[in-house]
Amino acid sequence: MKKSIRTVTFFALAAGLLFTSCVSNKKFMASEARVDKLQKENANTQSQLNESNMQLMKVKDENANMKTENETIQKEYALIQKNLMIRSSESKMTIAEQARRLGILQDIIDTQAEITTRLRNSIGNALKNYKTDELTVYMKDGNVHVSLAEKLLFKSGSDVVDSKGKAALKSLATVLNSSDDFTVAINGHTDDVPINTKIFEDNWDLSTARATSIVRILTIDNGFDSSRITASGKSQFHPVSVNTTAEGRADNRRTEVILSPDLQEIYKLLYQ
Repeated sequence: MKKSIRTVTFFALAAGLLFTSCVSNKKFMASEARVDKLQKENANTQSQLNESNMQLMKVKDENANMKTENETIQKEYALIQKNLMIRSSESKMTIAEQARRLGILQDIIDTQAEITTRLRNSIGNALKNYKTDELTVYMKDGNVHVSLAEKLLFKSGSDVVDSKGKAALKSLATVLNSSDDFTVAINGHTDDVPINTKIFEDNWDLSTARATSIVRILTIDNGFDSSRITASGKSQFHPVSVNTTAEGRADNRRTEVILSPDLQEIYKLLYQ
């Protein structure tokens, strides 16, 4: 009987120890899980803290940049205000001077208009023996235009000025040499009929060559100041008539001499 009691007691103690061991293991594993969870939470918190610090630094940088930009804007605004005050002061001080300049400017314009009109009349008188289908003299945009027809100057497809054309240019040069108050532009024009020869590749070529021929006759043969004259070819792209008729094409085959008043005095007055 005693032996049975001992046996029971032994098994009871063993079971108690085993139960205690199982409970301890469960607590240990629970503790480990809790520690692991706390470590993860701590790492996540640290990451959030780092990100917050970075955001804070970014905001500080942006604030610093905004402050710098604001200071720059304030300086520019102050400079603009200063310039406006200076200009306003100058404007008030120079009303009389501006009125004086406007008066001088009007006098110059009136004088230029008189010179231009006189020049147009002189050229018209010098070339009055030529027919209207050979040349015309007119005013446009404050300039004097002399339009010379192809039939007066050149044979078809040529840039060589014939004798009648040279005589007309000599009469024109006599008037041009009488004044130095204007500059001269020579513009060659053609119709839209294509040209392609051994000498001229296209109408650009021909119109430019014709303008250059006129310049040479006015300057080399008749002594006009080379620094006051230019030559350019317009080809077929500035017609004065239609190119669908023989008469229209003849009108477009022309060389224009354009006399423009010298505006240097006006520019000096405006920009001094």
